[in-house]
Amino acid sequence: MNGTIPTISISPRIGVLLSQVAETPDLEMALWKVLSEYIEMKISFLEEDIKKFEKNWGMTFKEFSEKYEKGTLDNDSYDYGVESEFWEWEKIETLIDHYKSLQSRWT
Repeated sequence: MNGTIPTISISPRIGVLLSQVAETPDLEMALWKVLSEYIEMKISFLEEDIKKFEKNWGMTFKEFSEKYEKGTLDNDSYDYGVESEFWEWEKIETLIDHYKSLQSRWT
């Protein structure tokens, strides 16, 4: 690419649906609105998942991660269930950072 922003074309059917969903006839504005709301929804769902982990473990991911790495959790850090929780929680934390980064750059 030579620094220009690529253009895309969409079918009329998708254009109509996009306009109806976003409640605006301006397709670019509609796409921005839909994508912005999508990012907000993703962040909200991920934050709910984080709350469940925090409630279950009684601590933040940072605290959990430090205890996990040191092997000072009340549970065995090498237990499959504990390890699975760590990887799932870390994935959610990484995803939320990703979506918040996108949100700050584009909204």
